[in-house]
Amino acid sequence: MEDKVLVVYASKYGATKEIAEKIGEVLRQEGLIADVRPAKDAGDPADYKAVIIGSASYMFNWRKDASGFLNKFEKVLAERPVWIFSSGPLEKGDPVQLLKGQILPKALQPVVDRIKPRDIAVFHGAIFMEKLNFFEKWMMQRIKTGVGDFRDWEMITAWAKKVAADMKK
Repeated sequence: MEDKVLVVYASKYGATKEIAEKIGEVLRQEGLIADVRPAKDAGDPADYKAVIIGSASYMFNWRKDASGFLNKFEKVLAERPVWIFSSGPLEKGDPVQLLKGQILPKALQPVVDRIKPRDIAVFHGAIFMEKLNFFEKWMMQRIKTGVGDFRDWEMITAWAKKVAADMKK
């Protein structure tokens, strides 16, 4: 097994997909082999030395594809280095503080505790009104949250470089 990393993501409108693609790009620049795949198509991660799993987070919940991947492959994931990220906060400021410290959905905590990831990151998300359906637009107008692209590419790049450095140890 070479230094192959599987970057798995679940994204509703593409913002988390772009974060996963950026992480894969940084890992490749750092000399690793990285495959970036949607969670629903990723398959068994047994052929990879390490796995990064990310999901868009809506109302403190992950996309079903990502949480399903985590649960389905828990045993394999527990046997290798794993990193986890969520994207979601739509405001300026520290993303973990914006989530009041809840970095993962509570329902995922038991499986994550058994997998023992090396790190869990929370990145700002992005949402654009033109991509939303009628109900989502209605919700966005009623809750006090931002609209636009809040992703911090420097933060994402730095985190991916840290993952790459950990992998090379």
